[in-house]
Amino acid sequence: MRSIYQRQFVLMAGMILISFALLGASFIILSYNYTVREEQDSIQRNAAYVAQVLEESVSSDMDQQGFVLKASRVQPTLESVAVVTDATVLMATQEGQILFAVDGTGEISDLTDVQIPMGVIQTIQTSGSYGGMTTLGNTFGERRYVAGVPFLYTYRGNTMIAGIVLVAAEASDLVEMWRNFANIFLFTSAVVLLLAFLTSSVTTRKMTQPLKTMAEAVRKFGHGEYQTRVDCGGRCDEVGELAEAFNAMADSIAKSEARRSEFVANISHELKTPMTTIAGFADGILDGTIPPEREKEYLKVISSETRRLSRLVRKMLDLSRLQSTEQVTAQEQFDISEVMLRVLVSLETKINDRGLDVDTDLPEDPVRVWGDTDAITQVCYNLLDNAIKFSYEGSTMGIRVKARGGKAYISVRNHGDTIPPEEIPLVFDRFHKTDRSRSEDREGVGLGLYIVKTILNNHHENITVTSEDGVTEFTFTLTLV
Repeated sequence: MRSIYQRQFVLMAGMILISFALLGASFIILSYNYTVREEQDSIQRNAAYVAQVLEESVSSDMDQQGFVLKASRVQPTLESVAVVTDATVLMATQEGQILFAVDGTGEISDLTDVQIPMGVIQTIQTSGSYGGMTTLGNTFGERRYVAGVPFLYTYRGNTMIAGIVLVAAEASDLVEMWRNFANIFLFTSAVVLLLAFLTSSVTTRKMTQPLKTMAEAVRKFGHGEYQTRVDCGGRCDEVGELAEAFNAMADSIAKSEARRSEFVANISHELKTPMTTIAGFADGILDGTIPPEREKEYLKVISSETRRLSRLVRKMLDLSRLQSTEQVTAQEQFDISEVMLRVLVSLETKINDRGLDVDTDLPEDPVRVWGDTDAITQVCYNLLDNAIKFSYEGSTMGIRVKARGGKAYISVRNHGDTIPPEEIPLVFDRFHKTDRSRSEDREGVGLGLYIVKTILNNHHENITVTSEDGVTEFTFTLTLV
């Protein structure tokens, strides 16, 4: 299977080659045609000029030929044209018999025995001109650019063809010039292609190298090397963004793995403590270590620890269900003030047992919000139960609901020990407890606030906590209807 580097290089090289081939072919063809056309137009103009001079030099006579060409008068002109244009100038009769010939060096050639091909003569007589590449019936050793026109004379009011003028330019110089030009173009194209290939190779390899590095990092991740990161080399392009995104993903995976390991350790600890207590007291009863008169007391401890295990398992099941839900399944309208009061009434016994007063600050009108009623009820229950549990006996606990800016702000406040500032960011972590709560709160499992946070995250809502001078307050938001 071809790599991205190979495909990218072949694609770019193919595009460059095709582009240069099309551009070069078009340029060479156009330049060649333009050069040939210019040369043909030039010798055509020269032939027309010579014909005009000859027409002025023709004099009529009453001999049998009807006219006499004064060669002495036109010879200097023909020689000048031949030398200036570096071409051969031919003057012939209308039947094609060459009368006079001079080449580009000014030398007069004896071609009186040479007959111009009838095809050229007929073309000049019918169309008035001739142009093309020909040897003029082997008059020349190689093909030349030949242009021919007739020159005329007037006799007794009638205009007739007196003869034919042909100008023949060698093609070798023109072809050589064009070949040199084409060679320069091809050499330049080859250099540009080489540079383009080198640049393409370097840039493509530089682009694919981070991808190979990331692929290697992924393989290492698959083997548990979560510290692997990709060095993007300070690149600010899409590849650099991909490398940064990969590193961010790697950080997230590493943190998730660390949390998973911590979670396993915490759940193991939470399960180990009650199970050790149950096993120890049960063994003590069975082997007689515990006196019969105290068996009932220790059986109560075993029952309490068993219920604690049951609560822990139930909480874990609830937590697993919440974490497997990507979005809230039931969105409905409800009055959050009514939900808070209903939960407060359900906790009346616990409130009275600790001798707490409740300060409520609720609007007179219903505060209707969107959400999953059962899930938000669980949030309210956990927060109120937590506030009751950690309030000083005989203190005041408060609840408040405020509507502001499209959001409802629900607060639960209690008076108790101040949470240390370093503990505040950790209160929503799984199994997080302060030392005091571990020693005094035998009913909790350290998942209540984590469940609250998970439910609110599923609702795309926020929760904050403050704790100063013995007053701790949790505030969460819900979207108003």
